[in-house]
Amino acid sequence: MKIYVVGSLNMDLVINAPFMPKSGMTVTGSGFMANAGGKGANQAVAVSKLGGACYMVGCVGKEFGEELLATVRGYGVHTDHIARVQDVSSGIAMITVIDGDNRIILDRGANGRLTCDMIDKALSSARKGDYLIAQLETEISVVQYAFRRAKDIGMVTLLNPAPAAKLPHELFSLCDYFAPNQTEAEFYTGVYPSGNDSIAACADRLKRLGVRGVLITLGEEGSVFVGDGVFYKAEARRVKAVDTTGAGDTYIGAFVTRLSEGASVEQAMDFASAASAITVTRRGAQQSIPVREEVKN
Repeated sequence: MKIYVVGSLNMDLVINAPFMPKSGMTVTGSGFMANAGGKGANQAVAVSKLGGACYMVGCVGKEFGEELLATVRGYGVHTDHIARVQDVSSGIAMITVIDGDNRIILDRGANGRLTCDMIDKALSSARKGDYLIAQLETEISVVQYAFRRAKDIGMVTLLNPAPAAKLPHELFSLCDYFAPNQTEAEFYTGVYPSGNDSIAACADRLKRLGVRGVLITLGEEGSVFVGDGVFYKAEARRVKAVDTTGAGDTYIGAFVTRLSEGASVEQAMDFASAASAITVTRRGAQQSIPVREEVKN
């Protein structure tokens, strides 16, 4: 099965800091790195590095565009459906890492130029049973159109609603899998999912919006799936986190890769937990994602 990822390609500008500076304050950081990133590209790279056949759909700009294309292509991602836009920068993410956790400021740049015509062209080769992944770092109207086209074809859809934003009601009903983290889940439901009761209440509200399956990542507490009579919690692997950048994207890419191979939801979640645990032990985004042979599950 093919896996199409509709989403962002960013250049991540990363620096470590001892704490976040207050207004007007300068803090001395360390370990600056410029890394290819973007939630869409990260998820596409995760799919490819973990064994899936991945087709990226997105846009790059004048600054950093060729570097971003070369990087994802180098990881085996098909890039025929990534457009070049010359009058705007590629997407930029300013990332400050403090005690292994990250704070991100995003400039959408060329990611905002993705169009419905580009979606039509990319999905013209998709078939029933193929997979579509998207996030919210591109225009929501284009994501909605992509999901509508995907369901017309008979594809399996997963939306990672990050960063959280108000969504049209139809988009929920087009999701086979709705995959937020805890903060994003609370944004859409008003319920912060932690214990089983709050998880169940949160998932119920999302399913009433039309979502078929709810997959919530819980950080150090693992992840949980609610749908089709299934309630399954995958435990997180205990590791020392160095940099959490890309961990959620690794999880999404790993999860869909295993589903595309015929694995059960439970098997896919366990595999995704193992893959994302490796990611947080390394610095950076795409380069921190493990290859298939490294993931013991």
